[in-house]
Amino acid sequence: MSKVCLVTGVGEGNGAAITRSFAADGYRVAMLARSEETLRRFEAEIEGATGYVCDVTDSAQCETALGAVRKELGPVDVFVHNAGSGSMRKFMDTRVEDMEAAWRTNTLALLLLGKPIAAEMLAAGRGAIVVIGATSALRGGANFAPFAAAKAAQRSLAQSMARSLGPDGVHVSYLVIDGVIDTPRTRRTDWGRDMPDDFFLCPADVAQAVHTLAHQPKSAWTFEMDIRPFGEKW
Repeated sequence: MSKVCLVTGVGEGNGAAITRSFAADGYRVAMLARSEETLRRFEAEIEGATGYVCDVTDSAQCETALGAVRKELGPVDVFVHNAGSGSMRKFMDTRVEDMEAAWRTNTLALLLLGKPIAAEMLAAGRGAIVVIGATSALRGGANFAPFAAAKAAQRSLAQSMARSLGPDGVHVSYLVIDGVIDTPRTRRTDWGRDMPDDFFLCPADVAQAVHTLAHQPKSAWTFEMDIRPFGEKW
């Protein structure tokens, strides 16, 4: 029986690329996103991928989606928490709703989906969870107050998961993405439309890093990996 990979936040960019990477490797991929139209399009494009409409900040929707995945595809072998959001605001401009929305998508969703998935992985004695992070998890930029706070919380939660689940065979890793993802949306921005290709991270290359983390041997597990375009200042 084929293994199952569950990916959250599937859309143009990393989500679709990660789905393609695991599907090409023979996985049955469960795609979670809020847009049914987007999911149906990727179902038609990617063999072995099945879409489930789910707002990952809603506990009831997460429970329903996971139940459907288990019934139709089976238990999850690899969980990639790719969903992420957060408004870019200075501290004095940050509203309570900005902070809460960023935290719910980046951090709470990792708990809502990660806990039941990890329970099945622990029972099986194996599994991989890859959390898609950002540079903001490591330092709070002046204009990134709500996003940085949520990503830092997400990274700490992922680290706690790794420390507690790892000894029982479940590998949890955190991928720090330092740069701008090459998507149609970023290419359309005022600052992005004139940037050279080398400025951007290619989604397929991000997906390759995710696939690598999910398949590391037990003797050499990585918790945190950071990736960036070769020209990025850091």
